[in-house]
Amino acid sequence: MTFSIAARCPRTGRFAIAVSSSSPAVAARCAHVRPGVGAAASQNITDPSLGHRLLDLLAAGRSASEALAELRRTTALLEFRQLTVVDRTGGVAAWSGSRTLGVHAAAEGDGVVAAGNLLADTAVPVAMVQAFASAATGELGDRMVRAMEAGRDAGGEAGPVHSAGLLMVDRVAWPVADLRIDWTHGDPIAELATLWRLWRPQLDAYVTRALDPASAPAYGVAGEHRVVPR
Repeated sequence: MTFSIAARCPRTGRFAIAVSSSSPAVAARCAHVRPGVGAAASQNITDPSLGHRLLDLLAAGRSASEALAELRRTTALLEFRQLTVVDRTGGVAAWSGSRTLGVHAAAEGDGVVAAGNLLADTAVPVAMVQAFASAATGELGDRMVRAMEAGRDAGGEAGPVHSAGLLMVDRVAWPVADLRIDWTHGDPIAELATLWRLWRPQLDAYVTRALDPASAPAYGVAGEHRVVPR
């Protein structure tokens, strides 16, 4: 019911996950990122705690493949799960349990991993990784959106998708992008792309407002008052 991509930007150190599904609010359950640590997706018959556990293992010094291997050794019911993980060096790993739904597949690249279940075609994750890699000098969010569009255009999920999301972290403790289309009867990936284009030029300004509000750019709304420190 889901296809996703997780990645690290080697230039900025940012991590991100983008995901789409026929289920509502998919990013709220499947996407997990932690600044300076990594990114993990837990999907198929989803157990969100697995994303947190993978990030904890990465934070403890495990590589992506080591974290996934340890989870497989110590966790019950993984035959129902599909997992991907990216570590701080750009290492990646993927797992699809024996009871993953429908047509399913995963693909890995340099600092990027994609996976999906109930897919229209096993080539979907490959198309996503290729699209991400083809824009190697681009901004991470642009590359994630491009990859999701490529997955959709390669067939995406076998049925219609209704939700999508993009979660990204940088060097601050909170996500610098947490964008969600939680339910639509249109094209959630196209709507996510539009939302990202709106958010992208404002991303840094919202970080500055949190860290140094006196120097932050104005919101540009009626009635706004700025206090200039003396």
